[in-house]
Amino acid sequence: MIENGYTVSGMSCGHCAQSVTEEITELPGVESVEVDVETGRVVVRSAEELTEDAVRSAVEEAGYTYEGTAVLV
Repeated sequence: MIENGYTVSGMSCGHCAQSVTEEITELPGVESVEVDVETGRVVVRSAEELTEDAVRSAVEEAGYTYEGTAVLV
């Protein structure tokens, strides 16, 4: 399993997190998505490597701004 972190801005509530989760979950190979609305951090676990463009498109489709990758600690 591959784990990647991303930063998303514009989220302010649980509904925002759900929208981002739903869009990213539709990407091929995605197994789980965790969203922290307060920090804007999104952690995605997938069976295969995701392209940054695919994640950006999913986030934008949900109506939010993709800020880039985030370091996972």
